[in-house]
Amino acid sequence: MFIVSISVVAMLPLVGGVLALVLVPAATVGLMEATRESEAGRFPMPLTLFVALRQGPQRLRAMLMLGALYALGVLIVIGISALIDGGRFAQLYVNGGGITQDMVTDPDFRTAMWVSTLLYLPLSLAFWHAPALVHWHGVPPVKSLFFSAVAVLRNVGAFLIYGLMWMGMAFAAGLALLLLSVLTGSASIASFGLMPVAVMIASMFFNSLWFTFRDSFSADDDSNFTAP
Repeated sequence: MFIVSISVVAMLPLVGGVLALVLVPAATVGLMEATRESEAGRFPMPLTLFVALRQGPQRLRAMLMLGALYALGVLIVIGISALIDGGRFAQLYVNGGGITQDMVTDPDFRTAMWVSTLLYLPLSLAFWHAPALVHWHGVPPVKSLFFSAVAVLRNVGAFLIYGLMWMGMAFAAGLALLLLSVLTGSASIASFGLMPVAVMIASMFFNSLWFTFRDSFSADDDSNFTAP
């Protein structure tokens, strides 16, 4: 539902891509809320995905403002990459598709890709806990970015292990598909299996975000968090 909802919004003419980025923090909170419901033994219903948009005008404005800041940050990163390689990496990011051999051998494309990755890291750090802080704790958007960054930096060792674990899992899944293709002699297994495996790992990753938030902040209960 997360992927479909964001993809449908992104298909809107002119403003779809930007609006989809604006909604990413709110949709991420929806997945975290679904994880929280499951942890409590309750089955998350479909409308749980949109819970961050149904918390009253004040929280809605704060969440949309946070989304606007996220969209602005991503667009700045993409814009900087476009200055390096003429927009090839930006087009790949926006339109999707695979990396071709021509792209791999293009030094400007490689530079744009690495620069974008390095610039996105601090953006990710600032927005990691921010949606949850706005939704559950009522922290103003700008302050939530600061608290998020502090929480991640204070737990940098744990987050490094966390990131390495997800990289290892993605690599292992890809290797398993490749080995299965070699053993069966069918290349279609890897091509057809890539999407469902990627969706499954993405679902697991987004579900894990709730636990990174819960374990990075002190709380007497699930709704009253204090700064790290």
